[in-house]
Amino acid sequence: MSPKRGYHHGDLRAALIDASFELLAEGGLERFSVAAVARRLGVSSAAPYRHFPDRARLLSAVSGAAARDLRAEILAADGGDLAAAAGAYVRFVVRTGAGFPVIFAAELYAVPDDDRRDHTRALMTTMLDLAPAPTQPQSVQLVEATIAVAHGYASLYLDGFFSRSAHPVDDIAARAVEAARNLTTS
Repeated sequence: MSPKRGYHHGDLRAALIDASFELLAEGGLERFSVAAVARRLGVSSAAPYRHFPDRARLLSAVSGAAARDLRAEILAADGGDLAAAAGAYVRFVVRTGAGFPVIFAAELYAVPDDDRRDHTRALMTTMLDLAPAPTQPQSVQLVEATIAVAHGYASLYLDGFFSRSAHPVDDIAARAVEAARNLTTS
């Protein structure tokens, strides 16, 4: 769905989630609101509440979709290892705005949403399975370090630290992959 495109009597629930990704990519979690999503779709401010009773429930649906989609991109990443997951994360966050701060938003911990929990659990299980460490605690540390590297590169890119004309997102993703690969060989 393109920005400023109105909603035209299709699947409003899906359109709300799609528009949420657009807004997250443009302004981050801090500027995300149900009213802004409704404006994006050209529907009344009450329309989203027919599908989501509040901001947290809409964000929970977005979080679950983000975890599902990120996991799929990690599984499809060239290289098929934890380092490749770092590059997939950078590309995903730059495109969608829905990185780990959205997927694991603290405000969602109390929201009962089994679908979201299943997707986030599957995402983390996938990342742990890709970690080349001999023990579970070492795998967890390696995944944490890889997430920190990937999220750091994505955040720096989005914050303008890297000149976008000199450093396309694929270059920054490659840097994240290299940095993550160094974690697994040290």
